[in-house]
This record gives sequence, structure tokens and C-alpha cells, in this order.
Amino acid sequence: MEVLKDASATAIYGSRGANGVVLVTTKKGSAGGAKLTYDGSIGSQSVLKTIDVLGAKDFAILRNEVLFDANPSRGQYQYLSQSDIDALGDGTNWQNEAFRTAPIRNHQLSLTGGGDRIKYFLGANYFDQEGVIVNTDFKRLGFRSNIDARPYERLTIGANLSINRTQAQIAPSGIVNSLLIMPPTATVYDADGSYTLRNPFENIFANPIATLLETTNEQVGLRTLGTGFAQYDILDGLQLKVLLGVDLNTRNDKFYLPSYIYEGSVNNGRANLGNLDYYSWLNENTLTYNKSFNNHNLNVLLGFTQQEARNAIFGAGAENFVTDELLYNSLQSGSTLLRPQSGAYAWVLHSFLSRVNYNFKNRYYASASIRRDGSSRFGTNNKWGNFPSLAFSWRASEEAFVKQALPFLDDLKLRTSFGTTGNLEIGEYQSLSTLYALNYLIGGNIATGFASQRIPNENLGWETTYQYDAGIDFSFFRNRFQFTFDWYYKKTTDLLLNVEIPWTSGYASSLQNYGSVENKGVEFNLRSRNIEGEFSWSTDLNVSFNRNKVLSIGNGDAYITGNYIIQVGKPLGTFYGTVTDGILQLGEEATKGAYTGNATPKAGDRLYKDIDGDGKFTTANDRTIIGDAQPDYFFGITNTFNYKGIDLSFLIQGSVGNQILNMNRQALEMFTGQQNASIDALQRWTASNPSADYPRAKLDPAPIFSDQFVEDGSFVRLKSLQFGYTLPKKWTKNLLSNVRLYAVGQNLLTWTGYSGFDPEVTSGNNVQIGVDQGIYPASKSFSVGASITF
Repeated sequence: MEVLKDASATAIYGSRGANGVVLVTTKKGSAGGAKLTYDGSIGSQSVLKTIDVLGAKDFAILRNEVLFDANPSRGQYQYLSQSDIDALGDGTNWQNEAFRTAPIRNHQLSLTGGGDRIKYFLGANYFDQEGVIVNTDFKRLGFRSNIDARPYERLTIGANLSINRTQAQIAPSGIVNSLLIMPPTATVYDADGSYTLRNPFENIFANPIATLLETTNEQVGLRTLGTGFAQYDILDGLQLKVLLGVDLNTRNDKFYLPSYIYEGSVNNGRANLGNLDYYSWLNENTLTYNKSFNNHNLNVLLGFTQQEARNAIFGAGAENFVTDELLYNSLQSGSTLLRPQSGAYAWVLHSFLSRVNYNFKNRYYASASIRRDGSSRFGTNNKWGNFPSLAFSWRASEEAFVKQALPFLDDLKLRTSFGTTGNLEIGEYQSLSTLYALNYLIGGNIATGFASQRIPNENLGWETTYQYDAGIDFSFFRNRFQFTFDWYYKKTTDLLLNVEIPWTSGYASSLQNYGSVENKGVEFNLRSRNIEGEFSWSTDLNVSFNRNKVLSIGNGDAYITGNYIIQVGKPLGTFYGTVTDGILQLGEEATKGAYTGNATPKAGDRLYKDIDGDGKFTTANDRTIIGDAQPDYFFGITNTFNYKGIDLSFLIQGSVGNQILNMNRQALEMFTGQQNASIDALQRWTASNPSADYPRAKLDPAPIFSDQFVEDGSFVRLKSLQFGYTLPKKWTKNLLSNVRLYAVGQNLLTWTGYSGFDPEVTSGNNVQIGVDQGIYPASKSFSVGASITF
């Protein structure tokens, strides 16, 4: 696998290189006898950590305190008496009920071989992973083949095929949040053995274990990827290549919510079926010319590519079933049919491309390319975008004066480049005023009609990134040490953003080319062979620094979206909220009560800073920047050791300086007694414990987003650890050509101050990044396996 980030290297890919390019070289056959290889492993995985929440006794005390605060006249034990509290056990640990140690199985079988005219690779794989949350899993069965043939001296043909069938049971939406806030005094089952339907208190949410175990939420997919190519040598150095590819993807969604759990009891069971049918075809036609003469080396490429994709979706459902036994297999058994939905979408991309690579004496290099992409997704006036690039490099180590001055150098290369790429990932028909169907009641009858879905934008066009790079590569002491340094600057203009517009237009937002953002930074890579010989040790180290900044956002300087602010001069992912300022203490109600935001302040309420200086606190007016999700730097280091047949390697990676918005924590620090709370509730303010960090318990607090829930997301992680042993050849030479036994661990150790499940959260989008809210928890895993070649 090769990752291309250089401006010149990615520009030739045009819109396909907007976020970098990853080149994956699949396994191919080789000349020689047939080789059969089996690689299989078994292992297990478990959640990285759980969140500490209150047990049954502490929750009961909290709830009593909340009810007394709301209505003191009814006494201190409105929920449970002290004797009842003393009799409580640990209660229900909802996370322990849902999380499990789950097995992983992986098996791969491949056959390779070939001769001078034809080479082949055939492979099959089976992967079975049970999720760390009960009743979630993923299975994949796949087949892959690569065949390359040279039937004539000037003709080469090849075909690649990959078929994968996947089956997954998906966790219900919001289930992780439900596991955290479900009260520990509630039970999974009632005394009669039936499910406890829901939280017994004022906040209504369902029994998460019943939801997990009884909800059917299955996705079954079949994906086929195939390519075939023919390359003909027209003349010496002149080649014509034609490639055809197809991507077929079908997915069936199957959902059933039974009547005997809370969510399904309202409608006496609900079933939904959905189908996605997607196909895409690609045609690439390239003409390549290679010529070398008198220390000059020239490579010229001309090409035309075209791609078209179409997909269709369909969904139907029903409610009020006579029985739950048939699940989703009999929609007609539901007496209430849900409104069916269907849709069809298509897009087309045409591209012209050319590139010239030149080098003199393998010492001076120059490259130039241009690509012109046309997309059906954009407006009439801006369907086409041009993406040029230039690159220059100098292998200084080939110069005589450098060899004389720096004899220890093995390689020294200086390089610089400029390139542009475009982004078109906005969905279909976004520039058009499309229609959507809706029902309306006219004269007591339901009528179906259409309404405009968006404002048309004929000028909607390409989001373009301009990138400049400069770098140096050098190695010394017989390539024992190799060092790479890169500096880059990226400016993305005409951002494709949904911009809020006045409601008087009849619409909430409009997709526009709006504003610009820059990214600049440096990257360091060091590879060293520390020890060579019978025992060897090598190290790979990389460190990256990136600075992100908004340069413009249309006609304004800033706008707020949710818990974020997009502001000129600040990075994307900037959190915008209130600043906490301690806890209101007894006797301070008259002097500081205005800074609680409550009409009737009370000791134990949280205090907030008065940002605008008007002598009081309001959520609307007293917000400011309280952090951002962009890291200062991130790094990775890999060490590999070999001794005879033994190998050991480990990867440590980390991120420093980013903040995470922990929305799970915000929910757990409400202290309402209607749902469970963080273990930090034990430190809440009371008259006998005048805490300065955590507020009092109260029944109906207004949730306020503040810096209390923006945490440092820095971490260092042992990402992988692998140990292997390859049997000596003398033990396997009669039947086997290679046998390797191995053990692999993933995410084994994490050092972080972040209080959530995992500092490597992935929720959010390009603007609202770094959010941790109900994400399926990350896991650590350990597996053992063997790779055997016959």
C-alpha cells in the first residue's frame, strides 16, 4: 500500500485525489509452481474501558435528595427509606449486561502460480466478528482472483474480480447513551420474567438490554468489483491501455421491533424492509510513451476516463402485527401499512488528463500534468474544473561536489511541487430545484402533491484545493538512516457548505460555494536500521504538525452552528460555549446569583462567567471559544526485532493537543435522579459538602453546554503488538515451504486523561468534529494464528 499526499502526485487524480490517494497493490500470481497458502487466526475482543456511574444505593440517595429539593414538605425519603436503601445490592450494571468478551475468527486460503505467458492468484476468505455489545456481529465471505496473461508479444491482458457477501446485526441507534443513563435500581426483568419495559421515572427511555436482544436490525450486502484491461505495445515505448471496471453493490435492510418491548408495544410491533441497488462502471483509456536518449528520460501520458453510477432505494413497512413470530417476513400481516418510499439517483464524471515526466541523468526531474473533470452534480455554469500540477526535484547526491563534500551520504534529494484537486462529494442534484412528495388534507380527503425542496444554484461548482509542497529526502551510512522532511501549504476555496439563509425565502439553508480554509504543516519521517546481523532492530518514526485556519466565510466574519463557531482566523472544529466559574455557595445568592442563569438562584447551582460584562449570565450572550478539536501534533513509532526465526514488532501512536466534546458526560452530570449519573455525583454540592466543582442535585436543570464537557483528548496508545515464529526450513522442506505462527494484540494499552470510552472518537463532520456521543465503543483484541504455505 502506498499513500500519495504530494500535490503533484495527487493532482493527476483530480477529484479522486481531493483527500489524498491510497494505492493498493493486490496480490498477484508469479511464475513457477503452484503455491497453496492458508492463513487463519482466532481471538477475542473487549471494550477498552467502561464509564463509572452510580450504583443502586448511591443513586437512591441522589433521587431522594432531588425529590426533597423539589418538595421539602414531603420529607427526605420520598423514593426509598433508609432501610430500603441499606437493603439494596449493587443494582443493575447496564454496561456489564451489554458489553461482552467476543470472539473473532479469520480464515484465508489462496493459490498462486503461473508460467511465462499467464500468472494467476485465487483467494477466498471468511471473517466472523461478534461485537463487544451483545447481539451485534459482522460476517464476511469473500472470493478474489487476479489473472494476468500475455497471449502475444505486444499484448498484455488482465482481469481482477472481488466478490464479498457481508451480514451484520447493527446496534440500535442511541443504545450506548441508554446504557449509561438507565437507573441502576431498574431491572432487566420483572418478577414474572418479562422484560422491564422502561425507566420507571419521569424521563421515558426503553430498557436497553431488551432493545439489544430483541430488536432485529440486519444488513445483508453483496458487492462485486471487477476490472479487465488490455495493453498493446503499438511501437517500442508507445503503449495503449484500455480498462473497464464495474462495481455492483446490493444491500438488504431487515428490521423488526417486537410488541413485547417498550418501543414496539405502542404500535404492537413494527417491521421495515429496505433495499439498495447500486452499480457503477468505469472506462479508462490511456496512451503512454516512454523514451530514453542521451541521458534524457521522457514519459508522456494522455488519457480519457468516464464513469457513471446509478443507485435505487426502496423501503416499506407495517405495524400492528397479529404475532411477532414472522418478524419482517410478512408485512401483509400488519394491519397498518407504513408509507413506502423509493428513489433513484445517477451521476456522471468525464475526465481528460495528460502528464509529462522528464529526468536528466536520473538527477534532475520535472513533471507537469493537467486534468479536466466534468461532473453532472454541479450547476450549468460550473460543471467543469481544471486541475494542473508542476513538480521539480534534484537528486543532489549524484553531483560530484556533493559526493566529495559529504561522502557519508548515500542519497540526497530536494523536491518541490504545486498542484490542485477538486471535491465533488455533495450528493446528486444539489444544484437543481428538486421536488419532494407530501400529503395534505383537503376537504377531509388526503391529497398528494409536490413541493420545491431547495433553491436552484446554477453557479454551484467545484471546491478546489491548491497545495504547495517542499521536501528533502536523505540517507547516510549505507542507508542505515533514512530521513524525510516535508512542508506543505493547502488552501481550499469555494467550500461546499450548507449556508443558513433567511426563513423568509421558504428554506432554512442553501448549498453554496462559500468561504476558504487553509492547512499548513510539516511532517518528519525517520527510518533507521539500528542493529544489523543475526539479531536486527529497525525503527520507523513519524511526526506531523498541522495548523488549520478559516480564511473567509462569505460576507461575514463568523457564524455559529450548534456547539461550534466558524470564525475567520480560527480552526474548524472550534467549540463555542459558556465558561464555568465554580459553584454558588451559601450566602452568595444575592451577590452571585445572577451568574447562574436561574430565575431563582440557590446555593449549589453552577456559576458561569459573564462574558459580555452586562452584570448577569445568559446562555445566548455569554458564550465564547472554549477549545478546538485540532491536534497540535500526532506521531507514530514502530520498532521491529528479528532473531533467527523470531520476529517482534510494536506500534505506538498518539495525538497531542486536541479537545473532545464529551456529550456523554454532559448527560451524566445532570444529577436529576430521573436517570443515572456519573460517579462524580458523589462529589456534588450539599450543605455538608460545599463542593466547588460539581453542582447540587435538582429535578429539572437546564442543560448548558460549557467548558466542563470539553476535555483534553491527548493520548498515547500501544496500537499493535505482534510476535511471530517462522519454523526452520529443515523442519518443513518435505511438504511445506513456509510455516509461521503468530500472536497479535490491538489497542492493548492507552495512556490518556480523557474520561470517555476512547479518545480516538470519530463522530461529527468536517465542521463539527471531535464529538463523543453514543459512539459504538472501541475495543482491544488479542488473537493467535498460523500462516502455512504448501
